[in-house]
Amino acid sequence: MTTVRREAFGRMPLEEGGGEVEKFVLQSDSVRVEILSFGCIITTLETKDRDGQFSDVVLGFDTLEGYTRNHPFFGAVVGRVANRIANGRFTLDGKEYQLFLNNGPSSLHGGAKGFDKVLWSPQVLPNGVRFFRLSPDGEEGYPGDLKVWVTYTLSGRELAINYQAQTSKTTPISLTNHAYFNLAGQGSRDVYDHEISIEADSYLPVDDTKIPTGEVAAVQGTGFDLRQPVELGKHLQKFHLDGFDHNFCLHQGQDRRLVARVSHPPTGRTMEVHTTQPGIQFYTGNNLDGSLKGKGAATYPKHSAFCLETQNWPDAVNKSHFPNVLLRPGEEYNHTTWLVFNTA
Repeated sequence: MTTVRREAFGRMPLEEGGGEVEKFVLQSDSVRVEILSFGCIITTLETKDRDGQFSDVVLGFDTLEGYTRNHPFFGAVVGRVANRIANGRFTLDGKEYQLFLNNGPSSLHGGAKGFDKVLWSPQVLPNGVRFFRLSPDGEEGYPGDLKVWVTYTLSGRELAINYQAQTSKTTPISLTNHAYFNLAGQGSRDVYDHEISIEADSYLPVDDTKIPTGEVAAVQGTGFDLRQPVELGKHLQKFHLDGFDHNFCLHQGQDRRLVARVSHPPTGRTMEVHTTQPGIQFYTGNNLDGSLKGKGAATYPKHSAFCLETQNWPDAVNKSHFPNVLLRPGEEYNHTTWLVFNTA
């Protein structure tokens, strides 16, 4: 049985229109999740350890002000296109489009004001909440009026996130949620004692600006071979890695499949990621530096969380051999990701 509750969370600053931001609390026997109508942000996700004790396992802020200021996309839905587009440029049907550059020479996670920084219209469901917005033609440089629905549903130990979209003009689209997890509990110092596996035979090497080079490289014999579980801290040391911020190439197909698993042996918490998407960005919070004050006055140093962002491959709009990222009029974009929490 899932209960759904809605409550006020704050008001947007006047210069942002001053709209009311609501919080939606989804609760089952084993998981409790709080989601905002601003950015479809997951602010809290509590799950049990092996002793039945709940802890909040996502990074974030106690107040709306934290989320309206500059932060690294904590818990938010990002779009129109998650990840990086090289030079913020692409060509469609002979026309060149220029996006805002907000990550060095690249456009990242939708640009200056992506889907993470806007109010969505909520609708309560029996076991969750659905958010809607219309991204107007030309927003952040993208073509077409894009209707977007993001639906969160909670069933027992499983949180499902479904993304749907329709467009009036051909446009690239790749949506994901950018939650930062620490299964020891948010505010814990690092994720080195977490064990992770990712079901991917290949990954995308990147250049100095984190844009894929175009090569689809085999993980075999490299530090990117995560097909068997590795303990993160030891693995980073062994391969002299500063952390991960890479797309892993998943087995293609429209069906739900298990793509990643993380366990935290000290607490027994486990998290599985299932998805219909062609890629997953594994990010180890390399850019966190302890400067942000999070929930309960916690600080978030480097490597204090991990992200597993299911999405299309980065810069796919400029690389024809990557999975198709274009949505055309009359088609529907429809992807789902499931997060399953258990104890071992």
